[in-house]
Amino acid sequence: MNLRWFLSSTVRQATDMRKHVQKLLDSQRDILSPQAISAIEAALKEIKAAVHGGADNAVLQKQMESLEKTATKWIKPYPYAEWRDNVEVFLVAIVVAMGIRTFFLQPFKIPTGSMQPTLFGVRTVDLRPDPNFRMPGFFARAFDLAVHGTIYHQIIAPQDGEVVRLGPLEHVLRFINRQTIWVQYGGSGMDVPLTIWFGPDDAKNQYDAGLTRPYLFRKGEPIVCFKETTGDHLFVDRLTYNFRPPHRGEIIVFMTKGIEEIPNQDQFYIKRLIGLGGETVSIGDDRHARINGRRLDASTPHFENVYGFDPRAEPQDSRYSGHILQRDERSWLKTPQDTIKVDARHFLVFGDNTVNSLDSRYWRELPEDNVIGKSFFVYWPISSRFGWGQQ
Repeated sequence: MNLRWFLSSTVRQATDMRKHVQKLLDSQRDILSPQAISAIEAALKEIKAAVHGGADNAVLQKQMESLEKTATKWIKPYPYAEWRDNVEVFLVAIVVAMGIRTFFLQPFKIPTGSMQPTLFGVRTVDLRPDPNFRMPGFFARAFDLAVHGTIYHQIIAPQDGEVVRLGPLEHVLRFINRQTIWVQYGGSGMDVPLTIWFGPDDAKNQYDAGLTRPYLFRKGEPIVCFKETTGDHLFVDRLTYNFRPPHRGEIIVFMTKGIEEIPNQDQFYIKRLIGLGGETVSIGDDRHARINGRRLDASTPHFENVYGFDPRAEPQDSRYSGHILQRDERSWLKTPQDTIKVDARHFLVFGDNTVNSLDSRYWRELPEDNVIGKSFFVYWPISSRFGWGQQ
């Protein structure tokens, strides 16, 4: 019989049908009548005997037709079978997606600008100073949003007036934020609210919306005119670090839980790995980090861009400027003589945007167990950073 199962597709079909009907019978045995159970069991015995008795394909086809008729007659159909199938497919898809997210690739969005220009967070650009700017049409804005993650905001003044105050960014829904600004028209003394709607990213630079106070405007001029660009969205490789430890210079994603100096304890951060357990880290006046006294430079793997800056230029926000000493009292690295000794099973990480990054210069070490994976592939928006291989 085993050999026939491999050689004959009809035998395999008959065997599979018998097993399927047997499962249906077992699941409905408590609700079927004795007559129905006897009829189905008899049909199952006949097809089993035909398979094991070496019946030819024609006989097996007749037995399968007989079993199908018997099952159709006595097996109770499931209610809403189409809905049941769709729900099952949906649940399987969720399980597969969760398995991929947990063990292989996890989607992640860059929350801040601490890794710019390697990876970008949310940015807003005030467009009012640009005399040549014209608001794109609907389809152009839709394309920019879908491809580049750019949202345009503009409110044109119906008459002369001034902005009197700005409200905070409010969370309306999980994926929608808003901000209210109050204006006065024509010296009326009455505050009129205007609402600006934002995407889900909660960035500090949205609060002022490109406005400086006090701000006067004239009829026909934009009260608000700026573009908001979403942060990079990428996949995190959760598999590699199960087989090897992180390497220096890799861009890693980690949980902030347990790092007391970080105010948000339920977020994920992304930084570049600088120091490993057991090493001593310092920063020189030349803006280069040192590991056990050894200077990192552009020839060090993964640091080609970070240390490829012009040493004669001053450090700039969102530009590669090496790593600078932070002179304020919260910093652990204020002078070239200051060092951080990294404990075992801990890491030390810096942001590439060295002038605007809350990193290990302030909160020292990152527990190894907090690391969830490394940067793998930027999938949105479509920009020069799209793809893999960020250094």
